[in-house]
Amino acid sequence: MMLVVQLLKGAAKHAGSRPQCSVERLFTAARGISSSSRQSSASGRSQCSACTDTDLPKVLITGGLGQLGVGLAKMLRRRIGKTNVILSDIRKPPNHVYHNGPFIFSDILDYKNLREIVVNNNISWLVHYSAVLSAVGENNVALAKEVNITGLHNILDIATEHGLRVFVPSTIGAFGPSSPRDPTPELCVQRPRTIYGVSKVHAELMGEYYHHRYGLDFRCLRYPGIISADSQPGGGTTDYAVQIFHAAVKTGQFECNLRGDTRLPMMYIDDCLRATLEFLEAPAETLVNRTYNINAMSFTPHDLTQEIQKFLPDLKVTYNVDPVRQAIADGWPMALEDSAARRDWGWNHEYDLPELVQTMVTHITMGNQVAQAY
Repeated sequence: MMLVVQLLKGAAKHAGSRPQCSVERLFTAARGISSSSRQSSASGRSQCSACTDTDLPKVLITGGLGQLGVGLAKMLRRRIGKTNVILSDIRKPPNHVYHNGPFIFSDILDYKNLREIVVNNNISWLVHYSAVLSAVGENNVALAKEVNITGLHNILDIATEHGLRVFVPSTIGAFGPSSPRDPTPELCVQRPRTIYGVSKVHAELMGEYYHHRYGLDFRCLRYPGIISADSQPGGGTTDYAVQIFHAAVKTGQFECNLRGDTRLPMMYIDDCLRATLEFLEAPAETLVNRTYNINAMSFTPHDLTQEIQKFLPDLKVTYNVDPVRQAIADGWPMALEDSAARRDWGWNHEYDLPELVQTMVTHITMGNQVAQAY
């Protein structure tokens, strides 16, 4: 119990120091409304007395039941209202997701269905999270091509036709063994060796082509490995960095499928979601590029184990290297160079490794205690 109290105190202190995203920035980005028309409330939050629902973006999130969709929907709904953010997927949502705001079935491979959703709901922003990830993609290349490439084409065509702002995430997997690895710059040789990586390079280039050829407001961030306590890993090479926390709290033992010295860039989900929202909000004229690297921290399984053991000293980690995942990781960046994002639209991460570990252990420990109580 003392461990939990100490963790909560530390987490509360860290959370209290974090700045809130400004609603004013969102309104300004969405409709170009002058900041001079806003008044600050007594609480310090920006408000707009003249704004109505018609001034706000209407957002569709595809692949919404994955690691990031639910969290981004929650963040956006706090900013612009529940009814202005529609979560979609081809799977049935859990009850808490279904009852927390609009949810619809949407298959990105069904062009007609997707087009009807955009038109019928007056969509203005489209966040495209539907994808088959790296390790799963290598086991089913045909599915990865269909979802990651054909689905993307549908998104780009519909977004262009209806003048949408479209966000498509990329990944460290868009780089390959011939890319500089420490750090990896935004512009360099990429040449990935997984279908996931190839499809993400394709997405970056197609989006930028549509931007230059048709004026599409295309936006893309290359995500590091994303770590979250609330969602299960989705078949990526960096999944170990989520799984180890659950194992550490539940059993005290973990078998890692990457070598202990495998250094990869990582990011806590709160930083990732905030970066995505800030990037979506950024006025188009501030964006020198349409695809940006974002970075937070880099660590190895050994580094992560040592940090977790500060809170859970009995954790034992063994290694059983998966040759497929290890080969993928060996071709990925060790760190991403992200000075352009910090310069152009003010990106700045908040979680380093100590804060990440403390937050993850706190969330998972408290979650398990609540579950046991019931």
